[in-house]
Amino acid sequence: MAMIVDALSWVFLLTGGFLGVSGGIGILRFPDFFTRLHAAGVTDTLCAALILLGLMMQAGWGLVAVKLAFIILFLSFTGPVAAHALARAALHGGLMPLLHRAEDDPSKS
Repeated sequence: MAMIVDALSWVFLLTGGFLGVSGGIGILRFPDFFTRLHAAGVTDTLCAALILLGLMMQAGWGLVAVKLAFIILFLSFTGPVAAHALARAALHGGLMPLLHRAEDDPSKS
């Protein structure tokens, strides 16, 4: 049973790490602020939740697992709220989303 829990926790840890790296790549590769914000917001919340869930499984049942559960709960609320606040502030500041790329524009052909 301990080997199954250990393997499952490593699956969560590696999946969370992969999502963190893919979110970082998304921040570098996406063209505008809003798509970068989406990549950071979605992958950050899920990445942190999966890593903390893997750590909870490694820690076992106890006070450490309860503290990690509270951190997951806190990050589940604050991550999307922060991304929404940044998007609203950008729109309020006059930054508009990039709707298409210049090379995709048929009027330039």
